[in-house]
Amino acid sequence: MTVAEPAPALAAPTRAPAPRLAARARSVGGSPVRDILAVTARPEVINFAGGLPAPELFDRDGIAAAFEEVLAQTPAQALQYSTTEGEPTLRAGLAGRITARGLPTDPDDLLVTTGSQQALSLLATALLEPGDTVLVENPCYLAALQVFGLAGARVVAVPGDEDGVDPVALEEAIRREHPKLLYLVPTFHNPTGRTMPAPRRAEIATVAAREGLWIVEDDPYGELRYDGERVPWIASLPGAEDRTVLLGSFSKVMAPGLRLGWLRAPAELRRACAVAKQAADLHTATLNQLAAARYLDVLDAHVARVRAVYGERRDAMLAGLPAALPPGSRWNRPEGGMFLWARLPESYDTLALLPRVVEQNVAYVPGAPFYAGAPDPSTLRLCFVTQTPEEIAEGLRRLERGLGG
Repeated sequence: MTVAEPAPALAAPTRAPAPRLAARARSVGGSPVRDILAVTARPEVINFAGGLPAPELFDRDGIAAAFEEVLAQTPAQALQYSTTEGEPTLRAGLAGRITARGLPTDPDDLLVTTGSQQALSLLATALLEPGDTVLVENPCYLAALQVFGLAGARVVAVPGDEDGVDPVALEEAIRREHPKLLYLVPTFHNPTGRTMPAPRRAEIATVAAREGLWIVEDDPYGELRYDGERVPWIASLPGAEDRTVLLGSFSKVMAPGLRLGWLRAPAELRRACAVAKQAADLHTATLNQLAAARYLDVLDAHVARVRAVYGERRDAMLAGLPAALPPGSRWNRPEGGMFLWARLPESYDTLALLPRVVEQNVAYVPGAPFYAGAPDPSTLRLCFVTQTPEEIAEGLRRLERGLGG
């Protein structure tokens, strides 16, 4: 009887390293705000760091009714693929709202996006080549800096003041840097909460027209006004009509979980963004779009309720800041939106102080990550909409202890 010899052991396969990530993915970090939120997710933490709407104010019944109507009446349409540009009923409703606010708009002027963050990404794809220059405010919305960084753009901060970008400095930067676009959040700015006055907006529009510059006007907070008069969009001003992209969102006024945003742009650029969207996700969720279109009938009443509550919360934070922040601190009084910006005395470093503050079970966002240029380490952003006035008062007492008060 023949005994089979054991098979020789197989040599381990040679394993070459996996190909490297793209340079843009290696060079752009994550969101410091998201990192802070992960650290401060404990329920005992009063979190002024997020930019989250108050969940108890979501109109759960109204939104549920809109979904139920859509699924009951048009289930085949609601559960099917849709057009890239967006559901016609939603675009028609949006066009009516935008027109009523002073910017004549046709449904075909609009592209529905998966949140306004996607609109930024589509614009970067359509407009930016690696090495192109983008001008921004200083400080600037953090996620916009990430989008432009991933596109390989050079991001240059334009000097400004309490009213926003300085038009003279903008013109100098355009002639020096030859940028593709200027990105702005002129109404209830993130992170500072400031609003650019109408005369300054007109100057910006004039400079853009004269120098051939795209303006991206991001307006996620514009309907959250608590006092003062509404300021016209830059997109509605003479000279800006053919070079301004207006972005909007339902996240702050309806529900962020729906992931619904939109962009309004001149035809050629809008078509380029639609092609980019086809490659990204084909279209935004049909069911969500149709439900949102139905909810537009009651949205104004819901927003009025939200504004009343958020206005009280802003006032509660403003009332508590003098005792909470060190002597010599300065802060603004936003007319709307979600954020308040504070600057502590120069000896304070809000990034270095954050761990000590979190030990007191309260959190903010240090200002430094929002700067494309040299940061101001003494600054911080506070969100006032997510907590009740009582929670805000307690959070500010904890903040005082954490800052060494």
